[in-house]
Amino acid sequence: MRDNMHGKVCLITGANRGIGKVTALELARLGAEVVMVSRDRELGAAARNKIIDATGNPAVELLVADLASMAQVRHLADTFLANHDQLHVLVNNAGLAKHDRVLTEDGYETTLAVNHLAPFLLTHLLLNVLKTSAPARIVNVSSMMHQWGTIHFDDLMGEQHYNMHSAYSQSKLASVLFTCELARQLDGTGVTANCVHPGTVRTDMFREYTGFMGLMTNHLWRPFMKSPDKGAATSLYLATSSKLDGITGKYFANCREKRPSRSSRNKDLARQLWEVSQELVDRS
Repeated sequence: MRDNMHGKVCLITGANRGIGKVTALELARLGAEVVMVSRDRELGAAARNKIIDATGNPAVELLVADLASMAQVRHLADTFLANHDQLHVLVNNAGLAKHDRVLTEDGYETTLAVNHLAPFLLTHLLLNVLKTSAPARIVNVSSMMHQWGTIHFDDLMGEQHYNMHSAYSQSKLASVLFTCELARQLDGTGVTANCVHPGTVRTDMFREYTGFMGLMTNHLWRPFMKSPDKGAATSLYLATSSKLDGITGKYFANCREKRPSRSSRNKDLARQLWEVSQELVDRS
């Protein structure tokens, strides 16, 4: 990482726990002005206070938004832009996996809404300030599970068939496709976009798993999973490393560039998903 991030403004979603909290903590430790986004005000405030105490950096702000709501995503962007004229690092970290099919207030399947549509919309709303702050970076947290994902354009919201694993994998494939297309569209602007597989981390991401998978994920495998500190390492590397100046449209794991799935490298698929996603967020 760079020795410091003084003068840099960084926004991190899902920053009140897990790898998002560690990412916010370490960026604050490096001297950045950090804007944390949390769905829960109380948990977010507690995390913010701990980060300030641990780093001695008072420039840590909390914004509250439920990213399942596109209206709240818009309000989040408006609030940020009303108080900041610069943004150097955007980390789209927030994510979840729903065991059952649950619709948001916009009528969207929740896993897709939080993991893909929310960062898609938030990034678009902040693009102008990112461009005027260039060089700037966008870091999208995906997962190795994108390799098993399929974009079901005929059943994007899981109305015909819903499965937690397939919904999550679809959303994480969407993250990689979005990153690649975003990087192409931002070429020459000074804003880069990359995505990361943080590893299998001890968080509550899969707390809704039940039965055999719940036993394996939340109990038997847990001692062998990465700590949030280690899980955040690649996100921090993408956000701060001078080695990545100008690097864009790539997929990283363990702080190294990796080759993502064949589907995620399909430019036609990425453009189709972009168009569908734009229609969905415009409709909300």
